[in-house]
Amino acid sequence: MAQNPTAVMQGIEVPTSSIDPANFFRLTRRLSIPFKSGSYGGLGQTDTTQLLQTGIVSGVTIKASGSLTVTPGAGTVATTSKWPYGAAKNVRFSANGQSNLINCSGTHLKIREIMQRGDLTDRGVSQNIGGAHPGTARNQGTLSLASESWGVGQNVTAIPGGTYPVELEWYLPVAFDDLNLLGAIFAQTSATDLVIAIDWANTPELFTLTGNATVSLSMSVVYEATLYTIPQGPNGSVIVPDLSAFHSIIQTRYGTPTNSMNEIRLAGQGVGKQLLRLWWQSYNNNVPMPLNATNYGQVGWRYGGNDTPEIYPDGKLMAYRAEKLFNSDFGSYAGVGVFDFCSENAFRDSVDEGTATELRLMLEFPNALSLTNPYVEYVAETVSAGASA
Repeated sequence: MAQNPTAVMQGIEVPTSSIDPANFFRLTRRLSIPFKSGSYGGLGQTDTTQLLQTGIVSGVTIKASGSLTVTPGAGTVATTSKWPYGAAKNVRFSANGQSNLINCSGTHLKIREIMQRGDLTDRGVSQNIGGAHPGTARNQGTLSLASESWGVGQNVTAIPGGTYPVELEWYLPVAFDDLNLLGAIFAQTSATDLVIAIDWANTPELFTLTGNATVSLSMSVVYEATLYTIPQGPNGSVIVPDLSAFHSIIQTRYGTPTNSMNEIRLAGQGVGKQLLRLWWQSYNNNVPMPLNATNYGQVGWRYGGNDTPEIYPDGKLMAYRAEKLFNSDFGSYAGVGVFDFCSENAFRDSVDEGTATELRLMLEFPNALSLTNPYVEYVAETVSAGASA
């Protein structure tokens, strides 16, 4: 008796007859299921969580609730620019032998969520940023939801003793989106191994303490999966969409920018990958550099020998474009620059890394700009065939 032909999708073998996207989307049902709570080891620690082996997973919401206790004693307490979303220093997602499909900070997850969801904006969400506690109210480019609470401001000084409520949320996008589930993971098998690991930042990365001052962050963390049921066909077999691709978001640090045109070669590029977005923040003395004409000369991207499809004369023009595209002024405040190839037409405009080789991010820092321990954090969002992930 002839066996049903099979296909390997994301390391899992399934009958080819089961791959039926049209009927899957007609019959499936979306579910939101909390699957773990209470896992927070503390600043400087790593929490590891396994996802449920059920359905097709498209994303995970990570919600942290708790309090920040500040005890200045005879010293002082201030926050850095990494507070609060950088408390999740690295969020890593691995699936079926593909390690670190997602590996980036909580800050970059917040940036990506605003870029991806056209109806999500931080317009008018006031948070306290800069200066002495409680900080200057900021209404644009905060990356915050109105329902979140930072406890204390970002990059503020002279924080008095007390206990402050903290409510934070990050979304881990396993799939590129929930419309076609590109990159979603088939989880309903014992062969599935889906793991989320969060490296929490060390205290000095979030707070500047002097004297005998201390801070303590106490939180309960809840993980809620967004997944889709797997329907059955008329012959009793399961029906699944095409899950042959992986979705990946990888953050890389470039630590040697200079007062010149810096051509930063993108890490991890290769055949079988499509670049969807490339975004970055430049830091000067550990503070994000706003996108303007003072901090940036030309900004662009390049491939091959000297092919330059996009170049802007200065950072301010890039900030204008990003604000119009994403309805957030994260460029002028948080210094986020982005080359987006997917918001308007993902599969027309995405960059094929097999043909556009030697991809580089071009950032020019003017000679008049004083740089102190500068570095660049850039993030590449790609989709790739299972074999090349």
